[in-house]
Amino acid sequence: MHPILASPRRLLLYLLSWTPLLALLVAVTWQSSSATWQQAAAALGPACALFAFVCLSPFYICRSRPIGPSSTLNLLVTFGGAAAAGGLIFAWSAWETASALNATAAFRGIARLRTHIPFWFAMGVLLYLLSAGLHYAALAVAASHQAERRAAEARTLARESELQALRMQINPHFLFNSLHSISALASVDGARAREMCVRLAGFLRSSLGLGDRANIPLSEELALARSYLEVEQVRFGARLRVEEEIEPECEACGVPALLLQPLVENAVKHGIAGLVEGGPIRLTAQRRGATVAITIENAFDPEASAPGKLGIGLSHVRRRLQVRYGDDAEFAAGPSGGVYRVVLRFPCESPMASSSRA
Repeated sequence: MHPILASPRRLLLYLLSWTPLLALLVAVTWQSSSATWQQAAAALGPACALFAFVCLSPFYICRSRPIGPSSTLNLLVTFGGAAAAGGLIFAWSAWETASALNATAAFRGIARLRTHIPFWFAMGVLLYLLSAGLHYAALAVAASHQAERRAAEARTLARESELQALRMQINPHFLFNSLHSISALASVDGARAREMCVRLAGFLRSSLGLGDRANIPLSEELALARSYLEVEQVRFGARLRVEEEIEPECEACGVPALLLQPLVENAVKHGIAGLVEGGPIRLTAQRRGATVAITIENAFDPEASAPGKLGIGLSHVRRRLQVRYGDDAEFAAGPSGGVYRVVLRFPCESPMASSSRA
């Protein structure tokens, strides 16, 4: 069905758009004949109303026969014949209306308008061809919008696939490091190794419970980070100290699931583990308008050789923020004295809104 015919409101607006054309045709006919403008309007009004529907027919031709180099001649013949038929319909309907009204006393003499039949025919041909051009333009715009929607959907699917792939790479990386820690601890203290296995099982149960949730409240993400640090607390004991400063306004903000876990893992592996006396890991979350800022700081040995580039954990977090938020997110990481600091800034959204956008 034609899009205009599918909506009464569109149909009404379309018919109203013919009012200026009717006024122009009436004015030309009136000025070039001895008939009154009322007679010209009475003859052309019904003809324009009928021809308005005739001018919707090019939609079906345009949709079935797109413009192309090989179809030019075929289209010229098709639309040439259709326009001629349209011109005949317009001129015939105007003349038939004038002939019918000529029998009434009020419109006697309207038959004088027969001299305008060639003009009406030419206007019918012109208006039909104009309608065909407008239909081709409208179909091109609609196709462009549809292509843009498909491209946007493809970008969204690609982004979701990349986010899922990045997330799936985190779990094996973390599990490998944890099992390596348990293996090292088992040869020294079997009881603590068993406790670490129990805590690791609890952490994995919590993280796997996220299921397909792409985003979770920051409060749940912090709980997962604490669960991981409890696993490492078994191995490091008093050497690992955790300090938190979390503003309550931040806890409801949605974050990508397991965003902080690689950061606290790096803080332990590359920071606390390299210090004989250990040190603190500090977590802070602050709300700044529509943005939430999360900072993770850990003590480390400044004399240890710093890696030349970001490790896999930091690279994954930076990429997840970039894919998820684009230019609205910021990521910074680097040492300052004896402290290694990672700062994340991104829009504070509800977990449900975040999930629908991801």
